[in-house]
Amino acid sequence: MSETTLAASAALMEREHAVVFQTYRRIPVAIERAEGARIIDVDGRSYLDMLGGIAVNALGHSHPRIISAIEQQITRYMHVSNVFYQEPQVALAEQLVKASGYPRVFFTNSGAESTDGALKLARRYGSARGRYDVIGFTGGFHGRTYGALSLMDKPLYKDGMGPFLPNTLVLPFNDVDALESRVDENTCAVMIEFLQGEGGIQSATQEFVDALFALKETYGFLIIADEVQSGIGRTGDFFSFEAYGVRPDIVTVAKAMGGGLPLGAILATEEAAALLDKGMHGTTYGGNPVACVAGSVVVDEVCSGLMDHVQNIGVYLYEQLQVLMTEFPEQIREIRGRGCMQGVVLNTDAAPYVQDLLRNGVIANATAGNVIRLVPPFVITNDDVDELLRALRTVMSVQRG
Repeated sequence: MSETTLAASAALMEREHAVVFQTYRRIPVAIERAEGARIIDVDGRSYLDMLGGIAVNALGHSHPRIISAIEQQITRYMHVSNVFYQEPQVALAEQLVKASGYPRVFFTNSGAESTDGALKLARRYGSARGRYDVIGFTGGFHGRTYGALSLMDKPLYKDGMGPFLPNTLVLPFNDVDALESRVDENTCAVMIEFLQGEGGIQSATQEFVDALFALKETYGFLIIADEVQSGIGRTGDFFSFEAYGVRPDIVTVAKAMGGGLPLGAILATEEAAALLDKGMHGTTYGGNPVACVAGSVVVDEVCSGLMDHVQNIGVYLYEQLQVLMTEFPEQIREIRGRGCMQGVVLNTDAAPYVQDLLRNGVIANATAGNVIRLVPPFVITNDDVDELLRALRTVMSVQRG
């Protein structure tokens, strides 16, 4: 960087440190603009974005259709509240119903809000039946609200912040014995990420999923699928749970759906949606019309061939990462995930590798301690994957040496 750029970046960082809560481990990049799968800093350096706004920018940055839809909607109105009927909301809900097969949609602003709304549905269901226990799993991540934290186990997010919601518990992920020993007639709902993001790109086993749905048949509780990170086409299917041949009662989504704007939703069966009467749940900003028109573009693109690309590029990425693992077996333990949601599992802390990747022009992040998480835009190409692999080889060689 030039001295002028360095001074400008340093000044921006100092201003941020002076006025903003210091809760984020920010990447030391001052962004000028972003296009497609690229982020360009104030000095003109281009980075390959394999983080995608943390699984948000499904169509990449500055997608022309999203920008056009936003511009057109802004000239009409930006916010009127949910006391009115709005075409952008209804149109997106119709798209989601068609794409997902779930007949009812409730719009939110985020994944955490979707989680808490789904928990209210679960409690409403359970209160009528005298059952109140809600179960989550280790490694799961459902947001930062108290409802979400109550179903998570990571100490960093929970220490010193309790007490959490009563009648909630966290069981070991993929442990069939623990599941069968604890689920009973007091269980009203189970929330599960079929492909965990924050948990290190860890997939549920078919045996575990089969056991969960068999218990549902016995005890009649609700199953809530958290598809906030893995949904809206990221795995090559509209939802990650489709790979298991199952159908949860409630699905939470967000991230990719908004194309870069805050937008989430709860999708539900008719029976689950009917648990909430008028006035029992609501949101001021949920289903914002500007966010909804962006979401309509995302869902249209995803359902018009982009998922096929995600499947194909996912196979190419996975195969190339497998080759890399054979070259560096002392450093790489496993490759996980599918589509545009994959992880490189290391035998050591992933943070230094992520920092070295940044120095080599690639943005990723570390999760679950030893996993390099790759959740890029769905529009990445084979050339982008090749660029990532060149950077990884450089980083692995440096770390090995």
